[in-house]
Amino acid sequence: MFSQRSRAATVRGMRMTVIGCGYLGAVHAACMAELGHEVIGIDVDPEKVAALQAARAPFFEPGLPELLERTMATGRLRFTTDMAEAAGSAVHFVCVGTPQKRGEFAADMKYVDSAVDALLEHVGAGELVVGKSTVPVGTAARLAAKVAVREPGAALAWNPEFLREGHAVEDTLTPDRLVYGVEGGAETERGRSAKALLDEVYATPLKRGTPLIVTDYQTAELVKVAANSFLATKISFINAMAELCEKVNADVTQLADAIGHDDRIGRKFLNAGLGFGGGCLPKDIRAFMARAGELGADQTLTFLREVDSINMRRRIRMVDLAREVCDGSLIGKRVAVLGAAFKPLSDDIRDSPALNVAAQIRLQGGDVVLTDPAALDNARKSVPDISFAETVEDTVRGADVVLLLTEWKQYRDLEPAAISGLVKEKRILDGRNALDPARWRAAGWTYRALGRPRA
Repeated sequence: MFSQRSRAATVRGMRMTVIGCGYLGAVHAACMAELGHEVIGIDVDPEKVAALQAARAPFFEPGLPELLERTMATGRLRFTTDMAEAAGSAVHFVCVGTPQKRGEFAADMKYVDSAVDALLEHVGAGELVVGKSTVPVGTAARLAAKVAVREPGAALAWNPEFLREGHAVEDTLTPDRLVYGVEGGAETERGRSAKALLDEVYATPLKRGTPLIVTDYQTAELVKVAANSFLATKISFINAMAELCEKVNADVTQLADAIGHDDRIGRKFLNAGLGFGGGCLPKDIRAFMARAGELGADQTLTFLREVDSINMRRRIRMVDLAREVCDGSLIGKRVAVLGAAFKPLSDDIRDSPALNVAAQIRLQGGDVVLTDPAALDNARKSVPDISFAETVEDTVRGADVVLLLTEWKQYRDLEPAAISGLVKEKRILDGRNALDPARWRAAGWTYRALGRPRA
């Protein structure tokens, strides 16, 4: 029977391990150290580990570089490639990726399985393995059985993450809720002991009144994918309305404002535009559909296929709109693209609508020049056959059309007059409905956007 082993309170807090130091794991490790715990981050990538050990963030995330420097200086945080360093930790967080399988909708679980298998060689009695990765429902129960076979005195819990890229440090240190999936929903001794350990991990946010939901494995697993599916549905709904608005020359932003005042609906995530991308929403809703099919409930989530389809159509429509304003052809036209990351405050280009549109325009003969404040290096590796520039000025110089595709603040705040003398044609396409149409039109620009009136 799993029992929480006694540990004398120390100034270093609880000793814990974070397996996988990508976006989720690196942030989680640093934040746990900030909360006073002694944390060992473990990853198979030596370059990533070397960067983190030198207090350098291997990706762009506001606040993380400063947090790494501060926590590394305390001695409470370190990184290694040696899984044996996990031995003796009270809690082991599994934070590895679950990407979409090539050629399928299903999540690829090989990284989670290999991480858990390697970790279990070093897990002892009274220790808790905690999954944070987004996984198909049923994964926790399967892994709990593995833990029970390898070390009957240990246990497993599921603690889904709810991070927003660009706000991950804040979301970890001051979460809007905590969810524990434990054996029996804390109705068993093992479940209660697991909860007690997690309460110790999150003592600081719990003292601040962070809402806590303690449930069973399967409900905890469903929480994250259900939340992401709801958000994706809301985004695709307003983008479907944008399609209709374009047909009748209506304004989708005013439509969103009007329905958003209904507190049953709310205004958040009702911003029409290029749609969602990144490493979570697209692959999570597809994996959710795939898992529903495996469970014999494939009809339950068929609406997510249309959600995905609406989202992808927005990218096609932006390319069509660029061709339309360029007199019916993109061949030889210089197209300035502002933004490569899938969202502002990130360098993440996974399934980025902005980069996808840029690549499609290049395939149709456009001479694409792209800029981004954080994601240029990643974009260069992904789409090497387009041109890149460090500044907005160099990007738009001589452009036949300018496309705003990632709504970074510096792009939202652009003064039309500041770049009017640089472009060949004063035409701008607002892929995120982030600009003031009246201001740009008053400066002599042709302004077009998804779901907005022509004039």
